[in-house]
Amino acid sequence: MDCRLHESSHTSCIKCVPIFSSLTDDEMLEIAQITKAKKFEKGEMVYTAGDKGGTLFVLHTGRVKITRLSSGGKEQVIRVVGPGEFIGELSLFSSLELTDNAEVLETSNMCIIEGAKLKELMAKYSSIAFKVLDELSRRLEKAENLIESINLNTVEQRLARELLELSCGKKEIELTMTKGDFASRLGMSQETLSRKLTAFQDSGLIELRGQRKIRIKDKTGLEVIISGTGG
Repeated sequence: MDCRLHESSHTSCIKCVPIFSSLTDDEMLEIAQITKAKKFEKGEMVYTAGDKGGTLFVLHTGRVKITRLSSGGKEQVIRVVGPGEFIGELSLFSSLELTDNAEVLETSNMCIIEGAKLKELMAKYSSIAFKVLDELSRRLEKAENLIESINLNTVEQRLARELLELSCGKKEIELTMTKGDFASRLGMSQETLSRKLTAFQDSGLIELRGQRKIRIKDKTGLEVIISGTGG
């Protein structure tokens, strides 16, 4: 899939990325001129810890899992990114090697932007710089909240909080990752996750629908678990 922006086509990963949304078509064309398109197949690694950074990867279609490995070799899922999101951004502001791994979960098309040239455009268009910083701030806040949750909250509280966050006020959730990856992200084993989901269902809090869908039945009950005031 071509990620470049042409006058006759506005279906570009550049245009669908929030950090570029305020640019005019001419300004987006400048971004397109420093962008290359690449297709990745399921199971491919976009990059691994230790690789040289300096490149921004913008996901046009597909999904990519971002993970880190502990000193003992245990995988910790950081997040799963989808269309319109970007990865590799931390290396744009540091000369250090990449510290995480990016694995393709399904056939994905990406726009690859050279960091040095992107930083030149960030200096030219402050809106890009501010939006990148805003996104990094959001990710840092989520990471800090996750660390706090794992350290201070019970398994039940972590799961209840994540379910409500994923629901975004809706009744049904469709997981974008496997149960194993979901469990890893919450700092628990897949067996523990399965037991707790079943317990939540037995208590009338949720309804499990297949492998990926979860229906929220009792939002208030989940909020009580999070608050720690439940019986």
